[in-house]
Amino acid sequence: MAEADPMMSKHDIQAGNENGGKPSRRKRLLMMISVPAVLAVAAAAYWYWNHDKVSTDNAYVKQDIVSVSAEVSGRIVEVAVRENQQVKEGNLLFRIDPEPYRVALAQADAAIAAAQVGVGELQAKYSGTNVDIAKARKDIAFAQSEYDRQRQLSDKGFTTKARLDAARHALDVAEASLRTARADAVEARSALATGGQVPGVNPQLAAARAQRAKALLDLERTEVRAPVAGRISQIDRLQVGQMMITALPVVSIVENASSWVEANFKETQLNRLRSGQPATIEVDAYGGLELKGHVASIGGGTGSQFSILPAQNANGNWVKVTQRVPVRIVIDEESPRPLIAGLSIDVTVNVSD
Repeated sequence: MAEADPMMSKHDIQAGNENGGKPSRRKRLLMMISVPAVLAVAAAAYWYWNHDKVSTDNAYVKQDIVSVSAEVSGRIVEVAVRENQQVKEGNLLFRIDPEPYRVALAQADAAIAAAQVGVGELQAKYSGTNVDIAKARKDIAFAQSEYDRQRQLSDKGFTTKARLDAARHALDVAEASLRTARADAVEARSALATGGQVPGVNPQLAAARAQRAKALLDLERTEVRAPVAGRISQIDRLQVGQMMITALPVVSIVENASSWVEANFKETQLNRLRSGQPATIEVDAYGGLELKGHVASIGGGTGSQFSILPAQNANGNWVKVTQRVPVRIVIDEESPRPLIAGLSIDVTVNVSD
């Protein structure tokens, strides 16, 4: 400017610099005051909107998963479902070869028939002992009369001692036959007796009927059906021709009709959490879909306590780590989109109450 206007004095240049510097100092002062003020207002607004809420993004959708296994062993002959198929309670999942169990049922029927025949024989034997008893009583009456007659004749001297002894022997034999017939009757009656567990039914017949009931139950169990409604999962182990082992899980059913959220809150947040508090659930998979829910219960231990190898902190290198406690959140409304087990969830609980 001195070259452009050689007539401008040094005093004018200094005055212009002083006048031009005043707005800059005001601007810097305004910035120094306004920025902290804006931050303070923002912090106050954040506290106002969030002081009565606790939240976590360590939350997931949970659903009941039922592992299905067979109650009888055998070869799989039919698979009636496929992966991710929706099934209803009672739908057929797979079938085990029923032929061995049909044979067992036939054997049980034969055992019942044999027991019935045995009971009939025992009844006939018992009836026969009654006949033997009646015959033995008649023989005793005849032998008694013959012995009395021979004794009267012996007193008069009209018979021999040998005949009297023979009559006495015949009477003894008849009495022994009666005792034998009565013993046989007691034995036959005991064989027909029933126990207190199955009154009125012969034990052999009851055992045969129980065997048939088991055989029929095993035959029915060759058809494995869905115990609950849900979605089929992990069906890779279920193949036609594979030998099924009892109690070995081969397919899972995800019961997606009953979903809840397991939210892992920090232990420092538990002081404000109570059962029944309302919660907002945001599903990450569906663009932040919001659902209403409430706190159902607070877990009885931290997640580390239920791990296979709980942390052992009794050493000199211990470092304190904030623990997380699982909190069960019930979903109060039906989701417009299907909820899948394991989906990530953001949970905010209103703790103002």
